[in-house]
Amino acid sequence: MDSGANTPEKQDKANLVGINHQRLGVCGGILVFLSFLLLVITFPVSIWMCLKVVKEYERAVVFRLGRIRAQKAKGPGLILVLPCVDVFVKVDLRTVTCNIPPQEILTRDSVTTQVDGVVYYRVHSAVLAVANVHDAHQATFLLAQTTLRNVLGTQTLSQILAGREEIAHSIQTLLDDATELWGIRVARVEIKDVRIPVQLQRSMAAEAEATREARAKVLAAEGEMNASKSLTSASRVLAESPVALQLRYLQTLTTVAAEKNSTIVFPLPMNILEGIGGVGGAAHEPAQNRA
Repeated sequence: MDSGANTPEKQDKANLVGINHQRLGVCGGILVFLSFLLLVITFPVSIWMCLKVVKEYERAVVFRLGRIRAQKAKGPGLILVLPCVDVFVKVDLRTVTCNIPPQEILTRDSVTTQVDGVVYYRVHSAVLAVANVHDAHQATFLLAQTTLRNVLGTQTLSQILAGREEIAHSIQTLLDDATELWGIRVARVEIKDVRIPVQLQRSMAAEAEATREARAKVLAAEGEMNASKSLTSASRVLAESPVALQLRYLQTLTTVAAEKNSTIVFPLPMNILEGIGGVGGAAHEPAQNRA
């Protein structure tokens, strides 16, 4: 025994209008015959009233004595509608843009925000769209609003701002599952704008500025540390060769002289002062001895 044969979903699909059809019966057949006979009798005039043109992007759902003629809609092209017994409804199959107005939403972290979006959908079954829902477009519009509020109400503000694509995909999945029995197929859902209070915007801006300042201080400290390491390595190299230190002094003097300055500071090497001091001390010492 199939346990899933009588599930509620299958029972709902079986009870939908436009799925199961019954014959018109004897009286219905007689009325259809009389309508066709009337069409033949008044042929030159009635043919212009009974022939209908269905455009390429449209489909016609024909009701004969209140019953849908077939599970598949008629068109495009010419269709024949019998007088007095047939009524037809045209359905546009082009993609429809549904603009969701801003919705007041309380996020999971207790932040009040306004979110609006756009839903793109189209009718894939004209029979289901006409027979199973009073107004498929209005129903899809209202369902999109409630689904948007329900989905965003389970997310935090940071998740809404960072994960728009994932949220839009989840909304599209929920809408597509709900509107399948209405003959509607949701093609795309986009979240247009997320409006947050001004005070919260200022708080977020201050938080971002503090984060940037902290990051800048860390980078500056790392730069100072790397510079000190480089200076330590350079000092070791210069200590090994006194001539390199003098060359560095001369290079610094060249760099300063390249600028248009009136004052030039010339660093004097310490070994020259030591040599001068040694000469002066040697000259002074014989003088004392002579004294």
